[in-house]
Amino acid sequence: MPYCAYLRKSRVDIEAEQRGEGETLARHEKALRELAQRMNLGDIVYYREIVSGETISQRPVMQQLLSEVEENMWDGVLVMEVERLARGDTIDQGIVSQCFKYSGTKIITPSKTYDPKNEFDEEYFEFGLFMSRREYKTINRRLQRGREASAKEGKWVGARPPYGYKKVKIEKDKGYTLEIVPEEAKIIKMIFDWYAYGYEDESGKITPIGLQAIARKMNEMHIPPIRHDYWQKATIRDILANPVYAGKIRWGYRKTVKKTKNNQQVLSRPINYDESCIYVDGLHDAIVSEETFEKVRHNSELRPAMPVGYKKEIVGSLAGLIVCAKCGRKMVFRKAPTPQKKPYLVCHARACDNVGAPYHLVEERILSGLQTLLDKYELDQQEIKSKKAEDNSLKDALKHIESEINTLQKQLEKAQDLLEQEVYTIDEYTNRSKILKEKIVKSKEDYNTLHSELEAKQKLEFQKEKIIPEIKHILSVFNELEKPGDKNELLKRIIDKAVYCKEIHGAFKGFSADQFDLTLYPKLQ
Repeated sequence: MPYCAYLRKSRVDIEAEQRGEGETLARHEKALRELAQRMNLGDIVYYREIVSGETISQRPVMQQLLSEVEENMWDGVLVMEVERLARGDTIDQGIVSQCFKYSGTKIITPSKTYDPKNEFDEEYFEFGLFMSRREYKTINRRLQRGREASAKEGKWVGARPPYGYKKVKIEKDKGYTLEIVPEEAKIIKMIFDWYAYGYEDESGKITPIGLQAIARKMNEMHIPPIRHDYWQKATIRDILANPVYAGKIRWGYRKTVKKTKNNQQVLSRPINYDESCIYVDGLHDAIVSEETFEKVRHNSELRPAMPVGYKKEIVGSLAGLIVCAKCGRKMVFRKAPTPQKKPYLVCHARACDNVGAPYHLVEERILSGLQTLLDKYELDQQEIKSKKAEDNSLKDALKHIESEINTLQKQLEKAQDLLEQEVYTIDEYTNRSKILKEKIVKSKEDYNTLHSELEAKQKLEFQKEKIIPEIKHILSVFNELEKPGDKNELLKRIIDKAVYCKEIHGAFKGFSADQFDLTLYPKLQ
């Protein structure tokens, strides 16, 4: 079978490249190509991991390689060191180790070839992965401490400089600082002045201006945005809240927190207010004065984001329920410009091309969908009796497996007694107990699977039975309610969200305004 090679940069490689030591993957590929020629391995397929990730789930090329190794596509994989394969946690190391072990795929490095069928090579390989993890933790801890120390000295330790600055190397010292970009700094100062002191129009009148209005004026002035197609309210808010523009360095304000949800690692960056957050004077020059920065902070406290209903009532019965299928944002109510026209449901994202629809048509589609759900759930209730027989068969199967587990447990205990009575030899007992334990484990897995299936079915049936009167109530009183807020409250009881998509404009070249797709997601688990 053919051979392949896996190339990945480490943190040390990235630091070396910054010092001008050359491109890492190119050097490694040359070394592995020479190794393959010396071993007469023929043509090699090279896998290059461009993204950097601590876990296998963050490295798509590694995932592809492991799936191919499992399918016995490769006789061996060439790497510079075994540490390149896995530096994640114990679970990731176990996945890599078992994948190569069960497929019999060799791991070939310039210093050693690991044969997973060889007991000593297997132990050496696993030990190498363990030590690489320890080394990774040590390097990561050293880097974090170095960044914190640099931040306390007022240096810039972020990867990307904020808008208005460029990242420059500090002369005769380690680390980086920020240097003002004059053209961008003018825009930053203008944003701060507008929000702090108001916008001055052509007549000289000064009026207070908010985040959305600033973003709109920036777009009207055709000022190039930072990373998006247009200036957004969130971008303006982040700029005004960033103390780097007042000459400060803030580090550890939003640390990455790892959590597990549904057996998957989830990363979040909550705001950190405790003493571990570093806030010091920076080595760089400020774009705005501390007085202006504090004025902006004071104004933002006076003008916090008001919740819906604080000063006005909900104007649309579908508020917060309809999600744009194209950009994922919540769609909103657009008031009719004239009494002759009707309000519309639209997506406010400027770059989104999802076509809006008359609000009442979407509302009617929601009610129609609820009627369809009601009919389906009522039909399901009529079929519950026939399903009871299926549930009873699952319960009988659970009882049978439970009885089987008890029998196997007794047999295991009896085998122990026979060993003590010297009827069984140690080898006979070991073989017998191994078979019994494997059967017990398999039976328990079958029991848990069937139990979860039965529990899920019963829970779903209970929720459907409970939601039927709710839907009936909504359909009977919805059109009688006058306030959109009351209608919205009713819909949110049973609808989690509805995804909307429309490609063509209504009433255009014969197309109807109700030609849109709407998918309902009821609150069922």
